[in-house]
Amino acid sequence: MSEKVPFKQKAMAALENVIDPELGIDLVNLGLIYNIELDDKGLCTVTMTLTIAGCPLTEYLNQSIEDELMGFDEVKKVKINLVWEPKWTMDRMSLETRMELGLA
Repeated sequence: MSEKVPFKQKAMAALENVIDPELGIDLVNLGLIYNIELDDKGLCTVTMTLTIAGCPLTEYLNQSIEDELMGFDEVKKVKINLVWEPKWTMDRMSLETRMELGLA
């Protein structure tokens, strides 16, 4: 019997394809994606932050996130909820990412 993978898990895996071009690391492992929710009408809301306010890559990253998530049949629209709390810190990065960047 195959188990159905929860949407949030599939979406997070898909967002590992969205790479921050400045760091060469995906948004998930950078710890920038805080939450993903899908409502019954197909609206996928991504709650995330950026490493700095006024990031020049905001539009690029938003479009890349939308492109990845629109690949799911159940997603009809993507909304990016950009937040600044909780504040992003390097502690939110995966251990592998910290090691890759020489921070661990």
